[in-house]
Amino acid sequence: MTTPRTEHLVLPGVLTSEQAAATVAGILAVQREDGAIPWFRGHHLDPWDHVEAAMALDAAGEHEAAERAYLWLATHQNEDGSWYAAYADGDPHDVTDRGRETNFVAYVAVGVWHHYLSTGDDTFLDRMWPVVYAAVEFVLDLQQAGGQIGWKREDDGTSTADALLTGSSSIHHALRCALAIAEQREEPQPDWELAVGMLRHAIRRHPERFLDKDRYSMDWYYPVLGGALTGSEAKSRMEEGWDRFVVPGLGVRCVVPNPWVTGGESAELALALWAMGESDRALDILQSIQHLRDPRTGLYWTGYVFDDDAIWPRELTTWTAGALLLAVAALGGHEATCAVFGGDRLPTGLDPDCCA
Repeated sequence: MTTPRTEHLVLPGVLTSEQAAATVAGILAVQREDGAIPWFRGHHLDPWDHVEAAMALDAAGEHEAAERAYLWLATHQNEDGSWYAAYADGDPHDVTDRGRETNFVAYVAVGVWHHYLSTGDDTFLDRMWPVVYAAVEFVLDLQQAGGQIGWKREDDGTSTADALLTGSSSIHHALRCALAIAEQREEPQPDWELAVGMLRHAIRRHPERFLDKDRYSMDWYYPVLGGALTGSEAKSRMEEGWDRFVVPGLGVRCVVPNPWVTGGESAELALALWAMGESDRALDILQSIQHLRDPRTGLYWTGYVFDDDAIWPRELTTWTAGALLLAVAALGGHEATCAVFGGDRLPTGLDPDCCA
């Protein structure tokens, strides 16, 4: 194991250099030899959280471990370009949820682009391009006429037309990263550009096209984190939901009105705030969730029920640690992380307002 690069992962009141190294080591300790990164050993792997943890490893300079995570996806991709929703302890032969969720499938593009920007490895990009292409084609096969993306295909091939705002917002980000990869390879994908524009238009202008999940904080901030809402639209959305979801000094509720703050949602909100240029508020959020840190492992508890003063569930998840490290990396100026989540270098696709 290499020594993590932690200079950009040091943040006052959040991580010291030693703490950052411990968190990276905590993720590496969970990763299997074949590259799989489950939530924790003995739990399941899902493709989205697997990628999130791999991105955190790249942010720490653990490029070999991150590459093994992406090659696990390349090796175990289904023929239709998808992955299953859950694998027991990351075992590709022990599938515990055979649904194929579009959000999970699309996210490989974000991770692959982040790894390429972190390493400049053209051979890796060549190896992963067919994987990304097949994944995007699977996802876009579930795009509806209104631009939104159906959230799931069942194992029997039945597709779910219902769309989730959080999932579609994450897919919007993934499609932009996929377009960046296509541009780097000089392989234009005009159909993807059209799809991104249609999706962004649906997110910005047609909330009725998505299932009503506005009790969940992810539906609040994900249109901003996924890059569909920017500028004044993003700021207005953040202000609108702030008092509903943010618990001062503790973090961000997962769902209202439950008295439960979660580390992953809090770190993601911080990343969205950073992308809006509100680094001070992002830092405040990250400082507020340090009560979730486990000093023994360097990992973070999933959540805390503040009415009962109870850690719940009793699980230390790689994706919570990964989200925190990525938010810290953005605040610390890590170039690849800033490029991927800042969005300045990502293609925008078709102007959304030209779509009906």
